[in-house]
Amino acid sequence: MKSQQHKEKKMKILCLHGFRTSGSFLQKQISKWDASIFSQFDLDYTEYTNLEECITYLCDYITSKGPFDGLLGFSQGATLSGLLLGYQAQGKLLKEHPPFKFFISISGAKFRDPKIRDIAYKDTIKAKSVHFIGAKDWLKLPSEDLAAEFDNPLIIRHPQGHMIPRLDEAATEQLRGWTAAIIQCNGTISDGKHELENGDANEKHGTDLIQRDNAKLDSKHELENVEAKQKHNATDLIQCDNAKLDGKHELENGEAKENFGADPVVAAMKNQSQETRTAGEIKTNEREV
Repeated sequence: MKSQQHKEKKMKILCLHGFRTSGSFLQKQISKWDASIFSQFDLDYTEYTNLEECITYLCDYITSKGPFDGLLGFSQGATLSGLLLGYQAQGKLLKEHPPFKFFISISGAKFRDPKIRDIAYKDTIKAKSVHFIGAKDWLKLPSEDLAAEFDNPLIIRHPQGHMIPRLDEAATEQLRGWTAAIIQCNGTISDGKHELENGDANEKHGTDLIQRDNAKLDSKHELENVEAKQKHNATDLIQCDNAKLDGKHELENGEAKENFGADPVVAAMKNQSQETRTAGEIKTNEREV
């Protein structure tokens, strides 16, 4: 049941607008794309105003509203998204947030400041990415430079300028296929996680069974030890009774010998009587044992 609920939960994308626009404007432009592209995603359109303070704001927003699986940005929003991805990969921010899985860049660029550039783009960024680059976009070359910082990026070119492009059929199919692969990959990872959790649970259950069997075995051993002690004690009692009986016989035989020496006939009769009584006592003892 949990596995099905996990699969049905949509992946979350944080969408960042461009300079002097808004989240609602970006949402209106993206809504012109084929609805099937993001049907399995939950898109969150936030807003920010001050570029110098927006990194802190975005980190707080991501931490409080997330976790987010991916980022989508246009122009300045795409540039900020690339920065967040690079800084997170280097452990500079969002350390408690899960690594972003993917990035959709529309007319993005790299930060030119060496202090930022040398950290954010120090290593190839592993998140899956798709980059929309317009033939007439004044950020065409910077967009290509940003794409080059990612591992195996998908580049979708369009003939328009610096704008959120209308997608033709070919571009729609490319983006739909790319998002479908993201969903499939995420489902595979989720299934693997659940299998691991179930494996841990089964292993724990197996451990409990072993411990329970060991407890039963210990109880069985204790019972056997008690029975052995009881048997041993019974044997000791029988041996003790036999020793007493032997002592009694010896005493009676000694008396019989003394009497036989005095009167052979009387001694013989007494001996017979003693033997009969002794035999009866032995049989009685055997029945009691």
